[in-house]
Amino acid sequence: MSKIDQTIRKHLDRFLNSLIDQEKAKVIVAPYQSEPGFWFGGGSLVQDEEGVIWLSGRYRNVGDSRTGLEQGQRGLECAIFRSDDDGKSFHKVRHWNKEALSYDHRVVSYEGTALNRQADGTWELFISSEKDISYPDPLHPYQKPGTGVWTIDRMTGPSPDDLDPSTLAPVLSALDHPEYLHVKDPVVFDTPDGQTALAFCSHPFSWSAGNTGLALRPATQKSFQVHSWEIVTRGACWDVAATRITDRLQIPRVGIFADLPPCSVYFYDGAECLRDHEENVKAYPRPRGFSCEEIGGAFFGWDDAFPTLQRLSVTTPMFISPHGTGCSRYTATLTTDTGILAVWQQAQPDGSQPLVGHLTKIGESV
Repeated sequence: MSKIDQTIRKHLDRFLNSLIDQEKAKVIVAPYQSEPGFWFGGGSLVQDEEGVIWLSGRYRNVGDSRTGLEQGQRGLECAIFRSDDDGKSFHKVRHWNKEALSYDHRVVSYEGTALNRQADGTWELFISSEKDISYPDPLHPYQKPGTGVWTIDRMTGPSPDDLDPSTLAPVLSALDHPEYLHVKDPVVFDTPDGQTALAFCSHPFSWSAGNTGLALRPATQKSFQVHSWEIVTRGACWDVAATRITDRLQIPRVGIFADLPPCSVYFYDGAECLRDHEENVKAYPRPRGFSCEEIGGAFFGWDDAFPTLQRLSVTTPMFISPHGTGCSRYTATLTTDTGILAVWQQAQPDGSQPLVGHLTKIGESV
């Protein structure tokens, strides 16, 4: 895959930072409390043929994923919102607690979700949940009390507000791949050759890293098959511990990008460590990212070369909240007739992480 030149790269940086404008962003969905450990995010945006914008996500209450349920409820509820005013406001139309979606094992926690409309008009919602599943042999001693294994499920329906929990079925698990044991945070989009791509995050049984894998569903098939457990490498600096793709955005064919072949950017969350940092008081202060407090970066890719991608944020992150811990993660975007709507989970001074959003007119960003 040919590398992009420095001129294009400079315009990409400006374009992306105009989308993820940390200062202009407004709260779209607030968490249940304005306190540390409470947030809403981890979803996607889709617009239907009538212009309605649908948003998926999950509410999270205080807790610690490394200790199970001993320190809080954690991933609490999946929800669907709709907007009838081009993304200016959203209201909740459906929601499911843990019990409502515990169809094969008890759900312990929720994380990322993804909405998708299939060619036949059926809507599907992909949900990642931690269930009370035991670690595979001989790794039982590594499993902490109150924790489970993360998998991805799917439910369908005629519309996002009429999804049917009775249709829940497994999509992806990695019990036979303990080095990628926990699979979650689905990202769904169409590939140039007509397949449905499911990018996902994985963590090993030891919770020492976070990777991005890819599963594909051919147009004539109903099931996904894993294409690669790692389509990108983790970074060398600020994102050495975790590289989790959260969204794909096709670059608009305007301005300096007008003459480029079809290409896309892929937002991702990175972290230097999956544990809190104890920084030397004399060290140069820098955003690092750690577990549940990731910061953001991006990849670039030519569409016909997917899934080969180029990292844009090599030595430093691109997206950091000016508030609180600096956490800026779970970016999702949607291109509409109005512009590009970007939403993400942003740290606040009070420690909470609401879903914030910003609409950029395409002509203003390129």
